[in-house]
Amino acid sequence: MATSPDGGSRLWQGMRHLLFGEDSEPTLRDQIEEAIDEAETVRPQHGDLSPLERQMLRNLLHFGDRTAGEICVPRGEIIAVPQTITFEALVRAFADAGHSRLPVFGESLDEVAGMIHIKDVFMASVDEGRDRSVAGLLREPLFVPESMGVLDLLARMRSQRVHLAIVVDEFGGTEGLVTIEDVVEEIVGEIEDEHDEAEAALLVPLDDGLWEADARLELDELAEAVDARLVAEDDEVDTLGGLAFLLAGRIMEPGESVQHPSGWRLESVAADERKMTRLRLHAPEGAFQEPV
Repeated sequence: MATSPDGGSRLWQGMRHLLFGEDSEPTLRDQIEEAIDEAETVRPQHGDLSPLERQMLRNLLHFGDRTAGEICVPRGEIIAVPQTITFEALVRAFADAGHSRLPVFGESLDEVAGMIHIKDVFMASVDEGRDRSVAGLLREPLFVPESMGVLDLLARMRSQRVHLAIVVDEFGGTEGLVTIEDVVEEIVGEIEDEHDEAEAALLVPLDDGLWEADARLELDELAEAVDARLVAEDDEVDTLGGLAFLLAGRIMEPGESVQHPSGWRLESVAADERKMTRLRLHAPEGAFQEPV
């Protein structure tokens, strides 16, 4: 079936008329988005916007709709250090994390005392006269509600010159962490530097009925791709790592494994003191057959 070059924008016009009536006027946002739609149906001219520029413009149009809770690093993926950490261990934590700022917590991650900047750690390491205690290195981050819009968040980060914010839920608990880089990435896309490593695939099929997966893999995706029985009885658990922790009752060391009620065996492949990061799934005995 043939479609008109401006079919996308006409479809939107028809939907707008249906929802808001014939007399509704398109907003400037609508007009810009329709112009982008129409530009993508014709041959680009010299000096026209590139596909990347058009995508960035689309992201910018919807930038104000996003909230801090939607773009933050989830609580389970936050790398933080305790207030009791020694200076030597702090230096090692920065080296392992590869981040420029690390949150500092008290009894738990819900008690964030502040953050430490790697520049302060470096200066303290080369100047023996500087205070090397956590209290002496501590800086104040922003604390923002998860409902805060990213435009307001960006404005606060710029005005207060703080590039890390702790996102808190309605009860004051730590929901996640967001940096100014996370905010900018909502417009320009993923930003990677020379220290970023290529991220391994979330789920990879191996030989002989084996699968390897990132611990962050959602159980819904795992059940759909591998086996519908790979679920958790606890509704609070929604990732493979959470399922393995629930079954084992602890963080398993690499090489350790635990049996799922379905017969699948979950083996820890990579882990640190805080969480398992990658797991291998072994199919139940007799479930895998070599292809004829």
